[in-house]
Amino acid sequence: MTEVAAPVRPVIMPIGEEEAPEVAEFLHRHLNARISPKSWLAVLAPQWGGGPNHGFLLRSGDSVVGAYAAIYSRRTHDGQEVNVCNLAAFCVLEQHRAHSLRLVRALLGQKNFVFTDLSPSGNVPAMNERLGFATLPSATRSTLNLPRIGGGARLIEHPDEIEGVLRGPDAVVFADHREAPAARHLVVQDAGRYAYLIYRRDRRKRLPLFATTLYVGGDTGLLAENWAGVASRLLRRGFIATLAEERILGFTPGGWGFDVRHPRPRMFKGAVLPEDVDYLYSELTQLEW
Repeated sequence: MTEVAAPVRPVIMPIGEEEAPEVAEFLHRHLNARISPKSWLAVLAPQWGGGPNHGFLLRSGDSVVGAYAAIYSRRTHDGQEVNVCNLAAFCVLEQHRAHSLRLVRALLGQKNFVFTDLSPSGNVPAMNERLGFATLPSATRSTLNLPRIGGGARLIEHPDEIEGVLRGPDAVVFADHREAPAARHLVVQDAGRYAYLIYRRDRRKRLPLFATTLYVGGDTGLLAENWAGVASRLLRRGFIATLAEERILGFTPGGWGFDVRHPRPRMFKGAVLPEDVDYLYSELTQLEW
C-alpha cells in the first residue's frame, strides 16, 4: 500500500525587498487583477519608507501562497510618537486558508504598534473583532457635487503652489503623500488662512465617480465656508458626489445628499483614541481599485 505524503506546512516569513516583486505579482494575480504589479509594489514600498518589513507571506515550496501586505508609519498623537502598522492587503489561496490566522498573528504579534485596517472586506471585520479590533465611527453622507461659477476663496491644486502654502504637520503630510498614487490634494486659501483636503477616487456600483475624504488640515471652518466651490471643483474633476465622513471632514456638507446606510468599516487596535486615527499612510492613499 502506497503511503500518501502529508501536505507540507507553509512557511511564514517577512516580506523584504527581495520578496516584494513576487508578492506584488501574487496580489495582482489572486487578489485584484485590475491593479498592476507595479501598483502593488507602491503599496509594499511607499515613498515615506520605514517599517521592519512589508508584511508577511506564506510560502509553500518555491511558491507564495498567501500574503498580508503592511504599510508602516510613525505618527504623533498628543505629542507622543506612535508606531502604526496599517494592514493593507490580505490574500491566501483557498487550499491554504487554514493557515490564514497564522499570517494574521505574525503581523499582530509585532510589539509596540497601533494597527489599522481601513478597507476590510468579507469575513475580515468579524475576524478582526475576535482579535480585539474596534470599529471606528464611520457615519458617511453622500453629497452631490453641484456646479458653481465664481465667488469664494482661492482653490489650489498645483503641487508646487500647495507646497508653498502648507505649514507644520500639514507640510510633512504633503511631502510624504505628494507622490502617493491615490491621494489627491486641494488647498483652500483666503488671506492668511488655509484648509488642506486630501481625497481619493472610489467606486460605487462599479462607477469610479465618488470622492472620499481622507484628511483635513489647516482651518476646517474655511473648508466648510467654501465647500460649494470645492464641490464644484470636484465635479469638474469627474466626481459626481463626495462620500463625506464627518469624523474626518469636521462638518457635514450641505446640499442634496443622503446618509450611506452601510458605510465601509474602518478598524483599529491599540492605545489611541478613534479621533486620532485618520486614513493617511495607508492603502487608501496608495491604491485606486
